[in-house]
Parts: sequence; C-alpha cells; structure tokens
Amino acid sequence: MKSIRTVQELIDALSVELDLEWDGWCGDNAILDDRHEQEIGAPAGPLNLIRPNQIQIIGPPEQAHLLSGDPENYQHCLKQLFTPPPVALLFTNGLEPTPECKTRAQSCKTAIITTARPDHLVIDRLFERFSQSTGETLLVHGVFMEVLGKGVLLSGNPAIGKSELALALISRGHRLIADDAAELYKTHSHTIMGRCPKVLQDFLEVRGLGLINIRAMFGNSAIKPDKRLHLIIDLVHFDDEKLNNMDRLEGSHSLRTLLDVEIPQTSLPVAAGRNLAILVETAVRQHMLSIDGYNAARDFIQRQQNHIDQHPKKAATDIGPD
Repeated sequence: MKSIRTVQELIDALSVELDLEWDGWCGDNAILDDRHEQEIGAPAGPLNLIRPNQIQIIGPPEQAHLLSGDPENYQHCLKQLFTPPPVALLFTNGLEPTPECKTRAQSCKTAIITTARPDHLVIDRLFERFSQSTGETLLVHGVFMEVLGKGVLLSGNPAIGKSELALALISRGHRLIADDAAELYKTHSHTIMGRCPKVLQDFLEVRGLGLINIRAMFGNSAIKPDKRLHLIIDLVHFDDEKLNNMDRLEGSHSLRTLLDVEIPQTSLPVAAGRNLAILVETAVRQHMLSIDGYNAARDFIQRQQNHIDQHPKKAATDIGPD
C-alpha cells in the first residue's frame, strides 16, 4: 500500500471513503513530516494544542472548545492552533471553519478539509491508515512489553534474565506483547510497531519453570497484541572497570536504528541484588520526562552551579552526592 506523504495523497486515498472535500486554500503539496512523532507531532489526531498533530481533526467537541468564551479567547486559541501551523485542518460532522480560521490558514499555507462524516469514524480510519505496515519488517531477539503505557523492548544476551524480568513486570501490572522474538514493522507514519509471531502468542519461557501461558495465568489484561516501540532497555553485564567508567550523572543512553528509525536506548547493568523491575519502570518514567524536555543531570548541575555562585566560600567545602 502506498505511503501517504502529502495532503493531496491523503485526499486521493480516502476522499471517496470519508467524503473528504477541499475548503479554501488547497495546500495539495503540503508534506507530512516523517521525523519522530515526539519532534513534530502525530500524523493525525483530535485537536491538540499542547503537542499539535500535523493534521488537526476538529469535531463538535473541539469546535465547541475553540468557540467557548469571548472573541478575545477565540483569537488566543487560533494563535495556539497555528503556532506552529499544522499541515491541515480536517473539520468533521459537516462543520465549517470560521472566516478568521480560514484567513489564518491561508496565511500559514495550512490546508482545510471538510467532511460530513462523524469525527470518531474519521479519527479511527486515519489512525488505522497511518498505522498500517509499509511492508518493512524485522524480527528481533528480546521481550517486548507495555510498561506504563510505553512500548519497551528488553534486549540482551541469552540467559541474562529478560524473561524473568518480564514476569516480574507482568506481576506488577504491565503487559506482555512478545517473548523471545518480537516482530517489528514500520508504519506509514514512520514509527516502529511491534507484535508477537502468532505461534508464540501468550507464552513466556522462564528457565526452571518452562513455558508459562500468561493469558491463562494472569488473564486477558496481561496481554497486548501490538504496541508502538518507544524505548529499548538493553540488559548488560558490566565488570568493575565498565561500572567505574559509566557516567554517574547521565547514565548510559544512546540511539539504536531499527528499520531506519532511531529509537532511544538505555543500557541497564545487571547485578545481584538489583531490582530490575523497578529500574525498568524508572527508566520508562525518565524517558517520559525527557520527552517533555526535563533532564535530571542538567537540573542537578545547574542547581550546584547556582549554589556555587551564591555561596562560593561554602561551596568549596561541600561534598557532592555519593
């Protein structure tokens, strides 16, 4: 199936099915960016002024929100909506953009599309269309989990404890997608999705216990069929020298390229007595904070620098963290 890269291609692919029509400036060559979703927003979704979608879908609830309040508030909402400008606005349920909205869209070269179809149908179809595989797949060794709502691939050498860690995470309420082998595929929105090969679905192998049917043991809620890959956690055995050379403030973080998409990776040292399940949860929370722009190491360094600037004599005798 052909990938959708421009607004015109979107119209060509779905105009009949969703009754899509141009309204005002067409913007047919406007390009959907293929960078990481966290950099430029999801390809399409309901109106989001915090993390804008490239195609902002406006149904009755979103239109009511925009028009609530006085005219000054509406102008403020429009300013937010077009900063930065989306590739397109898609009005559902027969809604029409206001003249002010059309004017801003024209000046920002934002396409306006309308349809009489209901918002839930349009949203579901676009999500489905942008989540479909491009045909590029990759089978990787590891355990694929949903942890705190994020897709996490646990990687590492055989017998390092990935399945035992997965079992601990499942016991803490997280969900299994695939054990031993995860099938990754690239979508039209240039993200990586993961699923389990059918022959392995529901099963987890734990040394000493053998095969465990997670669905039978923990229930349907412990299994998820597929998930977008957000983070790779690589379990590694570090010797004393490697541990001593690790950056104690920043940790060990990098990027790993899968199917031409860069995925954040955290290397997690494995050692006796470490509660890896809690460490994985913390790594996911740390990843979520980094998406929002927060970095604890930078925050700590800035705090120390402020202390030194304010109390230079006292700071000379202070002792840093162990």
